[in-house]
Amino acid sequence: MNINYKFKFQDGRTIDFKVTGEPARPPVAEMPAWAKLEHCQCSNCPLKSGEVTYCPAAIEILPVVEEFQAEDAYQKVDVVVTDERRSYSKETTLEEALRSLLGLKMATSGCPVLAELKPMALHHLPFANSDEFVMRSVGYYLLQQLFAKRSQEPADWDLKGLVERNQRLQLVNQALWQRIHAVCRGDSNLKALLNFFSMASSVSVSLESQLRKLQARMEGEA
Repeated sequence: MNINYKFKFQDGRTIDFKVTGEPARPPVAEMPAWAKLEHCQCSNCPLKSGEVTYCPAAIEILPVVEEFQAEDAYQKVDVVVTDERRSYSKETTLEEALRSLLGLKMATSGCPVLAELKPMALHHLPFANSDEFVMRSVGYYLLQQLFAKRSQEPADWDLKGLVERNQRLQLVNQALWQRIHAVCRGDSNLKALLNFFSMASSVSVSLESQLRKLQARMEGEA
């Protein structure tokens, strides 16, 4: 994986971030307190503070959080996302661009809970909206069930496991928001995480209604 996000602000500033899919390693220097595992640790985190010093997801998003921690969420930015196959560009709000970048970085951070999103990250779709997120989540999950069936393992065609997965992801999103809340003077990072949290909710709390809406659209276009 080699994905580059290039932000261009209206005042001419440019900022680049690269995601390789390899979990970030904590530098030798002391890290901020909010990055320590025990600080606002997720209630469903399987890691132990006596064995792991820093939260993998916090370490991964740290450079992004620090870079944008004073920025306004709704300012317009031009963003170009480039991977090995193609480039995507969009003029959008900083909030939407950060939601896309933070989601990618969290999924590849080495966090054992967020790692469930890594298959989607390997085929990253920048700026995906809620409908696209639901379709991709369901599609990837059903592929996993097909592969399980072919391996003579139980398959979950009713998507119960997908709902449970996104409930786990919601707990992580909430904890990460709590981690960075105190250090952000602007609202860009916070709103980006809330936006990502809302998408995860659409595949847990309201999955059935989301599926009915997609079905109606597909049947209406047929």
